[in-house]
Amino acid sequence: MKQQTKLSQEQQHAEAHQTQQQAGQEFASAEEVLRFDAAHTVVPPQIARRLEESTGGGAPPRRPWWKNLLGR
Repeated sequence: MKQQTKLSQEQQHAEAHQTQQQAGQEFASAEEVLRFDAAHTVVPPQIARRLEESTGGGAPPRRPWWKNLLGR
């Protein structure tokens, strides 16, 4: 099963690479390049799960300074 998933991801990557070469796109800024890349990059499920776990259990938000001053 892993081999099939890996093979299909490699095929998708190769197809995307060929499309990029044929299109010859130009970008006005680095931000546009990053957005384009993020939209066309497939994140492996294991990485997505680990990222979700690492960002979900963060520290609680800090209290505003005025609540600390007023004691509320």
